Amino acid sequence: MAAIPTASAVRLEECDEPLLSPNPDRFCMFPIRFPQIWEMYKKAEASFWTAEEVDLSQDLRHWEHTLTSEERHFVTHVLAFFAASDGIVLENLAGRFMCEVQLPEARAFYGFQIAIENIHSEMYSLLLETYIKDSAAKSRLFRAIETIPCVARKAEWALRWIDASQTFAERLLAFACVEGIFFSGSFCAIFWLKRGLMPGLTFSNELISRDEGLHCDFACLLYSLLNAKLSEERVREIVADAVDIEKEFVCDALPCALVGMSARSDESVHRVCRRSASWGIELQQDVEA
Repeated sequence: MAAIPTASAVRLEECDEPLLSPNPDRFCMFPIRFPQIWEMYKKAEASFWTAEEVDLSQDLRHWEHTLTSEERHFVTHVLAFFAASDGIVLENLAGRFMCEVQLPEARAFYGFQIAIENIHSEMYSLLLETYIKDSAAKSRLFRAIETIPCVARKAEWALRWIDASQTFAERLLAFACVEGIFFSGSFCAIFWLKRGLMPGLTFSNELISRDEGLHCDFACLLYSLLNAKLSEERVREIVADAVDIEKEFVCDALPCALVGMSARSDESVHRVCRRSASWGIELQQDVEA
């Protein structure tokens, strides 16, 4: 029988990682080696939804006649980032993590995540199509990673971790930051609008924020299973870098007239601090400084 090729090259120092070491049994789902990973997959499976479930019929009236210009400005920046960011997450999953991780139960989660990220991308595109009628403005928003500097900086930070030569642990943490830091502040901004307005936007935001929270928790779970974890200094460096970029995005995209948003944005920081225990550090003082 011909030898089964390995799925991807593994760094020498990562060969003893149970997640990454070559696994000739990776093509069969059972037996499950890590029940906690399988449980996460089943949670993702049970949370499946489609864009057709979201009713956008009332949103345009609220967008045109009820939201202030400052609110529309911020929402368009948030949607512009989200419309492209899910594609970046998809590229990392399909191009890196699916090839590197050798456990079938973890690959099952990633496969389902790829499907749901496509639905997120479709949903954000539909929202922009619904709200933005000017074709030039719409084109600018769909190309936000090239046309809007504060969006471009977030995208560039995420993209550099796809092609990077850093360890799997570093890249896993970086994409946990993408979904746990870059996304959370924007989710809070949309929740802030929830006062009976934009029901399609707010409902889709609830669904997507639930999904992304699970994706971030999954990254934290995988990190906890690594034998060779990052130094506390390196974790702080990666997380602080992501927090700084997110603060810059919020300051650029959020008009000062939207009072009350800072408290909601702080909620996303507190979520990150709670998750920091999974990375082996306490981030409370550092992130809030």
